[in-house]
Amino acid sequence: MEIATELRSVLGSAASVIDDPQVLVAYERDQAPFAPSTLPSAVLVARSVEEIAATAKFASERHIPLVVRGAGSGLAGGANAIAGSIVISLEKLDQIIDLDPVNQIARVQAGVINKKLDEAAAKFGLAYLPDPASREWSTLGGNIATNAGGMCCVKYGVTAQHVRSIKVVLASGEIIEFGFPTRKAVTSLNLRDLFIGSEGTLGIIVEATLALAPRPKPPITLIATFPNAVSAATAASKMLPLTPSMLELMDRTTLATVEGWKPMGFEACEALLIMQSDQSANDCERAQAIAIECGAIDAQYSDDPKDSELLIQVRKLAYPALERSGVALLDDVVVPISKIAELVEGVEAIAARNEVLIGLFGHAGDGNMHPTIVYSHQDKAAEARALTAFNEIIALAQELGGTASGEHGIGALKVSAVENELSPSFRKLQREIKEIFDPNQILNPGKKFPLK
Repeated sequence: MEIATELRSVLGSAASVIDDPQVLVAYERDQAPFAPSTLPSAVLVARSVEEIAATAKFASERHIPLVVRGAGSGLAGGANAIAGSIVISLEKLDQIIDLDPVNQIARVQAGVINKKLDEAAAKFGLAYLPDPASREWSTLGGNIATNAGGMCCVKYGVTAQHVRSIKVVLASGEIIEFGFPTRKAVTSLNLRDLFIGSEGTLGIIVEATLALAPRPKPPITLIATFPNAVSAATAASKMLPLTPSMLELMDRTTLATVEGWKPMGFEACEALLIMQSDQSANDCERAQAIAIECGAIDAQYSDDPKDSELLIQVRKLAYPALERSGVALLDDVVVPISKIAELVEGVEAIAARNEVLIGLFGHAGDGNMHPTIVYSHQDKAAEARALTAFNEIIALAQELGGTASGEHGIGALKVSAVENELSPSFRKLQREIKEIFDPNQILNPGKKFPLK
């Protein structure tokens, strides 16, 4: 019996089980070029936790791979289907179950869009602070599964800092909660954090209780141009004691690409630094002085919210501008803040050596940078060079004391890079942990870390 037919018999006729190949295509992969994928055998568009639990039990008993999908906004192939798999889509589990303004928490289903929660919290003067670039369409379950970051991480941290508890469906079909809704709890081992960033390899996150915070004041924005990346990176490190709510860097290649699409007056600089403070204008005034001391060509700030929105447009246009130039292979590496300038110089050398365009931008406040390799559509030779450059950038970050991924995840795209960072003993422990939660190895096999 075909997997979809048998699954329907288990779940009942009301379940939304898809096996039409023309529809399955939409659930095959996320946004990562190069990451392998194939059509799944079936897709369950889940409408309840109980459906997911029954599907997990069904798959575990038959050793059928399960791949969980939120909005498909991932950039590492973590949601890509594999041969013979069932994809569980959480898109319909999209309810904010409870929003408690007194305790400043929200209980949500995994399919809730990040920005939808923030908008709901705003009605009570609160905010959900994690702000991945995909926040207008990415889901909170996916954010938790990848431990998503964003531009506010420099002050407010990544998703993990805002998760109180999670409800998880294990591979066996058992439903269990990890964590507590309270601010403090030390009565158990912190198994919750094993699941945050686990990319669907240990269990299926179906609900979460998330921390909210008083809504920050409108930010004041500083924008500074520099003659080189070294001085911009130096200025960024000296601004950190000011506790900026945003600290972003863009290199000359990214700026030139943005200028070629939407001229904004940055053609004469080699690097750009954007700093925001949601505390006081004094912080931006001090940041302006730091920028000038570090050799800035120009440094200006504004406390007008409309000006702030205009000033950060150049950063928001970085990836769309590069994407317009061809296939954009977005990398995600982290280096110590003191090594950002070396990363920029190394990426420029990699671009020249492989004859590809690479624009670099990212979060100067925490060293999480996004070198983006651009190559022509349908150019197989350029594609091969792009992949070589992609792997060289990861190796460079690791050589500089950094890591292969800061917020996009490992998925299927960077599994081989893990071996350069983790000792054999560490990898063995990871496999043993996975075997406890997933003894039949059905949950997103081949993703996040090697099985051997």
